[in-house]
Amino acid sequence: MKVTIKIPLLASGLLALSGLAQAAQVNLYTTREPVLIQPLLKEFTESSGIKVNTVFIKDGLLERVKAEGRRSPADVMLTVDFGNLVDLVEADLTQRVNSKVLNNAIPANLRAANGHWYALSMRARAVYASKERTPLNAIHYEDLANPQWKGKICIRSGSHPYNTALIAAYIAHHGEKAAETWLRGVKANLARPASGGDRDVARDILGKICDIGVANTYYVGTMRNGNAEQQRWGNAINVVLPRFKNGGTHVNVSGAVVAKHAPNRKEAVQLLEFLASDQAQAMYAQSGYEYPVKPGVKIDPIIASFGKLDIDSLRLSEIARHRKAANLLVDKVQFNH
Repeated sequence: MKVTIKIPLLASGLLALSGLAQAAQVNLYTTREPVLIQPLLKEFTESSGIKVNTVFIKDGLLERVKAEGRRSPADVMLTVDFGNLVDLVEADLTQRVNSKVLNNAIPANLRAANGHWYALSMRARAVYASKERTPLNAIHYEDLANPQWKGKICIRSGSHPYNTALIAAYIAHHGEKAAETWLRGVKANLARPASGGDRDVARDILGKICDIGVANTYYVGTMRNGNAEQQRWGNAINVVLPRFKNGGTHVNVSGAVVAKHAPNRKEAVQLLEFLASDQAQAMYAQSGYEYPVKPGVKIDPIIASFGKLDIDSLRLSEIARHRKAANLLVDKVQFNH
């Protein structure tokens, strides 16, 4: 009798444990700031019932997943800069996703043609201009090398991924020789060595060190809604969306891939599809002052005040092909010295 009682209890216990082990979950490795991504993940879990186990990694995402190999628990890797996404693909750490939801939501130039990575939000590489000294309504990237700006431009290191991507885009449009000439011209126009961050560009415009600078759009939202000091920086500038003379405005992205050995592939794809939804795209716009990748989603009023964003039609994967050449040019012209 005792045996017949214990067996069903043991069986039911094993079933319960099995049910817990099989609860829907997805493992996310990300380099994004927790404050930016956690609200999105919370919404995903509430709407889908899928738990997100998040590992925040400041540096070395690729190296970590590579070292973990087939045993890696990573399902999704989410990072900033399309170069980092391409690096993950080239390291053979990703797998193809064939999702109609993603392909319909995200324009072709903002995702890999083979489905190995998808952009989820954008930031434009813009020009900040002094409200006080420099009325500026339009400018081309090519114009940054014009001698009229001699001693008037601020920018962060040319080796930073934001600027490497811009230089790579210039190469994609005009070729390496023209890009070298342009980069030498931009260097000749610098008001100070290429250094610091994008917010420092606004700070130095306010401080009359430079009149214009190159920086990302989303920083303006963070400055104008930041502390008193940063509000002064953000309010000292107007933002102009430059274009290439034979193209549109250069953008960089945050984006995601599904890991090659993802143990929860189905849930990984569901997470990506949620992040491309109207709800999540609106949250990207509101919490991070970024541009949604999905057309038609409302953007933050501060970002909207810069005018219509006409995105360069070059595929990001095409620009990525020129990153090495861009880095070599930065060194060749000694842009940071």
